[in-house]
Amino acid sequence: MVVEGKLLGSIEAGGTKFVCAIADANFNVIEQTKFKTTNPVDTMAKTTAFFQQFNVSAIGIGSFGPIGIKEGQDDYGFITKTPKVGWSDFDFVGSLKAAINVPVFFTTDVNASVYGEYEFGTVKKDQTLVYFTLGTGVGVGVIQGGSFVGGRSHPEIGHIILRKHPDDVNFAGVCRFHGDCLEGLASGPSLAARTGIAGENISDSDPVWDIIAYYIAQAAWSVTLSFRPDKIIFGGSVSGRPGLLSKARQQFAQMNNDYLPLPDLDNYIVHPKIENNGSATYGDLALALFALQKATVK
Repeated sequence: MVVEGKLLGSIEAGGTKFVCAIADANFNVIEQTKFKTTNPVDTMAKTTAFFQQFNVSAIGIGSFGPIGIKEGQDDYGFITKTPKVGWSDFDFVGSLKAAINVPVFFTTDVNASVYGEYEFGTVKKDQTLVYFTLGTGVGVGVIQGGSFVGGRSHPEIGHIILRKHPDDVNFAGVCRFHGDCLEGLASGPSLAARTGIAGENISDSDPVWDIIAYYIAQAAWSVTLSFRPDKIIFGGSVSGRPGLLSKARQQFAQMNNDYLPLPDLDNYIVHPKIENNGSATYGDLALALFALQKATVK
């Protein structure tokens, strides 16, 4: 199957910013741009203008959600009931294809991240990998047996309900749907809601990080019981806080209480292998290649 000379596109569509990239078939990034996520019309105009500069052959899209990812269903290609103002029921794939009619692979931003780590990062093929993004929201992607885990749609593990930390019982959480779910308790906005300070300005010694570590440990424990993964990766701005994953590993070990045999936790609960938040971009590019190959076979 000939792909040499083809250009692949990546759209990392986040609730805060879009990151768009062009690469060759060997995943060498040639050009990249980023801009603020505003309304769909203006944001998609910037997106299509970027790709129209290149003779792109396929595009991988990793989008904030929830989204419709099942081809053949009425909501395929749409951002559905998202809390991002103005984007609910937006036809992402249709809008893109109206301007650039090439094969696309449409999935969640965190699925793109987990696929990037699966293809280029930390695991051997056919292992099970779970990826959490802790940032403005919380997303989770799972790859098992080389395929994304999901049924009618993608997992929404970011909204599992957690046991409250003893020092956090009076915090209601920031998720507008569920209050004290994982996203409500461990996302970036939860830090500011508790402390009145943006997360990046909170001291490393602040006890709020012990609370966040407790919730990270619970999240890791839940997916350990559910999927028995080979590795759990935590990406995103919140999880990058120095020492946070070390605290979470200690809490995780206490929760396990020697129930399950586990690998070395330093190599089990980890940061992304791909640096500079590049997991989603590389995952999108690999998925673009998959979409191109699938279209070529047809």
